[in-house]
Amino acid sequence: MSKRDYYEVLGISKDASEAEIKKAYRKLALKYHPDKNPDNKEAEDNFKEAAEAYEVLSNPSKKSRYDQYGHAGLGGAAGTSGYSMSMDDIFSQFGDIFGDAFGGAFGGFSGFGGTRQRRRRVNRGSNLRVKVKLTLEEIAKGVEKKIKVNKYVGCKTCSGTGSQGGSSYSSCSTCNGTGQVTRVTSTFLGQMQTSSTCPTCGGEGQTIVNKCNECLGDGIVRDEEIIAINIPAGVEDGMQLSMSGKGNAGARGGIPGDLIVLIEEIKNENFERDGMNLLHEAYISFSDAALGASIEVPTIEGKARIKISPGTQGGKVLRLKGKGLPSVNSYGTGDLLININVWTPKALSKEEKQILEKLSQSENFKPSPTAKDRSFFSRMQEYFGH
Repeated sequence: MSKRDYYEVLGISKDASEAEIKKAYRKLALKYHPDKNPDNKEAEDNFKEAAEAYEVLSNPSKKSRYDQYGHAGLGGAAGTSGYSMSMDDIFSQFGDIFGDAFGGAFGGFSGFGGTRQRRRRVNRGSNLRVKVKLTLEEIAKGVEKKIKVNKYVGCKTCSGTGSQGGSSYSSCSTCNGTGQVTRVTSTFLGQMQTSSTCPTCGGEGQTIVNKCNECLGDGIVRDEEIIAINIPAGVEDGMQLSMSGKGNAGARGGIPGDLIVLIEEIKNENFERDGMNLLHEAYISFSDAALGASIEVPTIEGKARIKISPGTQGGKVLRLKGKGLPSVNSYGTGDLLININVWTPKALSKEEKQILEKLSQSENFKPSPTAKDRSFFSRMQEYFGH
């Protein structure tokens, strides 16, 4: 099925504040939390959908891309189905939003009302950024690009665990496996208790006894990976696409980061881009402008012939409907706008000069400043389709 609009999922407007976004997500996540809805697949899907919507709308950069380009701006074609966040992603990233709503242990669940264990901290890999250059022809149709990325990947020797032999772990002696250390300090107001991430195990609750010789206990190593990037048609220069899980691997089996793809548009010698429209400068001779002609112009798909009416003035804009670029959200296709320029020869023979001097005496060859098609205002109206 197609993905729903993220604002619709959270039940908020596009101008909702950061606090309103957070409040709406918290309400839905409490409603559909797995502890409250055991063995309920529909509730689980709603839980994941709400988390995915919040993950995008709570991030200013992702929210900006989503507002401008929709789901396509996040690295997938509009209408793709499925969820990009797993339960581990949700609990590790958003558990702090819920505080004590589920007994202070939102990060781990074992059935509504059951006994909970604190979930160990899940490491998250960092995001990567790459730049992809595209021609207008590639932008018009969409394209798959394969790029080689130097990144952190899971260590094959220890299967990403960081442990020699795969199971050499022991409970952290500093935090007793909780991943948190609690300190009690005395103040003039009385005793105050504070908790913080364990400095020994980094919040994981366990330490490695025998570290892997290849990755030295990190569970990740540097390597090259070929990544296929499906770029939808209609993207624009400066647009960013996000590929979930294609960034650096997380340490010791953690969650991988994202790959951020920055689009760079290669300048085209035939066209200037104006959103979905393409602009082309066509040059015709004085005789073709006066007598009319049929000329050939380039299009993004090849070539096309257009008719020049007799008496065409320089600055006239001709429009070829649907010959521009598609919308990245599949909302239509732009036009090809052809600006007609009348070429004035720079050097004339004696005979040519005599002919033009004779023609210049004719009333038909004298300019009419009040003519509508010579008006700058009317030409701008024509250009913008009014």
